[in-house]
Amino acid sequence: MQLLVNDFIMSYTDAGAGIPLLFIHGFPLNRHLWDPQVAGLADVARVLAPDLRGHGDSQPTPGAYTMDIFADDLNSFLDELGITQPVVVCGLSMGGYTAFAFYRKYSQRMAGLILTATRAAGDSPQKRDERDAAAAKARNEGITVIIAGMLPKLFSSNTYIERPELTAQITSIMKSTSVDGVVGDLSAMKGRQDSTGMLAEINIPTLVIHGVNDQIVPLDEARQMAAAIPNASLDIIPDAGHLPNLERPDLFNASICSFLESIDQKVTK
Repeated sequence: MQLLVNDFIMSYTDAGAGIPLLFIHGFPLNRHLWDPQVAGLADVARVLAPDLRGHGDSQPTPGAYTMDIFADDLNSFLDELGITQPVVVCGLSMGGYTAFAFYRKYSQRMAGLILTATRAAGDSPQKRDERDAAAAKARNEGITVIIAGMLPKLFSSNTYIERPELTAQITSIMKSTSVDGVVGDLSAMKGRQDSTGMLAEINIPTLVIHGVNDQIVPLDEARQMAAAIPNASLDIIPDAGHLPNLERPDLFNASICSFLESIDQKVTK
């Protein structure tokens, strides 16, 4: 499915019925990251999985991206679909940074927040320099060099060795990302706002999901983030790294189902 969102054509998946559940993919991925959730959750929610600009089948746009731009795109996406019911927003990694930006700007549209394999803190000066170096490599050498550096870090070591079909799937997904998308993402992540100070102000139901073997965002950061958000819950996924929704979709989907049930109970009381 496709529609015009702001200044580009956005591709998306829309499946199921019930409370809208908006999935935001990470860097440099696309909506097919969420295929196990589309298949497993469409009987309990209306699952919405868009490709961010420059990703997957969505049109790339030149220039720097920001998390606010992504949040604005998603807000317009919901408007174009005519969705007025509050949505549950689930963001993974960079998608979590976008979810924070969406909360800052559009919290009135949200029924709940799910933060997966992400962190609240902004980039360190060293990390910002690394983003610039990666962007230069992507411009000069293409995205293959980005994929080669990221792939071993995305999964738990067991998954990476024993499940080559998942590494092949993610490689294919990353190859579909445009150079404009990769460079834009790196700029957006480098310049994103530190959300640590906002955590104590989040006043909607929140679930933090994290793989125990995440090599990109240490589990301790997830624990600290969950502890700082009032009444947030933390689900730790065993045998999973930075992509727990792919490595353990059974546990990941069960966690989200329980969270959606808890929201429904609060609404009906």
